[in-house]
Amino acid sequence: MTENRPHHQGDNAMPEICRECEARHKGICGVLTSAELRTLSQSSSQRVYEKGITLIQDGSPTEHYANVLNGIVKLSKTLQDGRQQIVGLQFAPDFLGRAMAQESAFTAETASEVKLCRFPKSAIDRMIDSIPELQHRMLEQVLIQLDEARDWILTLGRKSATEKVASLLLLMALHLDPLLEEGEMADGITFELPLSRADIADFLGLTLETVSRQMSKLRQLGVIEIEHSRTITINDREHLTDISGI
Repeated sequence: MTENRPHHQGDNAMPEICRECEARHKGICGVLTSAELRTLSQSSSQRVYEKGITLIQDGSPTEHYANVLNGIVKLSKTLQDGRQQIVGLQFAPDFLGRAMAQESAFTAETASEVKLCRFPKSAIDRMIDSIPELQHRMLEQVLIQLDEARDWILTLGRKSATEKVASLLLLMALHLDPLLEEGEMADGITFELPLSRADIADFLGLTLETVSRQMSKLRQLGVIEIEHSRTITINDREHLTDISGI
């Protein structure tokens, strides 16, 4: 039962790998006690992956889960004729993998340099069975992802090309700076665009040429600045939000 779990101990009792974790507090590990973190850390490992690495193949057996510590992971589905569609993006502190599933329902690939904390499926499954708080936190993350997926269905189905690109830029800015909260995003935010124009086109259901035109349009309006084709500065967040239709 929940009341029998030991209270969270001080940082000195916490594993070093967890004390320095960028995603621990907002991720699934934020509900674990120091003792539980020590147990999980015995089978976990952190690793940095270069851009373009396939982390999970669609239909492959689920053997590991992971927390995204930084960077972006793109989730995609591939049709029999080879056509691919990006169906989601994951940022820190998202949980990578489908809990309790025996195989993956998507392909996960690094869209930028990505740092993961990986742990065996069996270790998390045991904790899910015995820690109600962990079940609750994982359900919260699933519901957040479901809400985001529904919002993105609206974006893809009803928004114009300009609105789609503006929505994606706002999404990137919010997730790539862990100190930002949705209501606190200010003007002058600068970030490196982790997706290629081709990836953006794929994700938004647009052509590469259309994405480039819409980025240029937003720059001409003074809403954003673009340096070296990948460095984005949001000059006017309120205007960009209005354009996005959010």
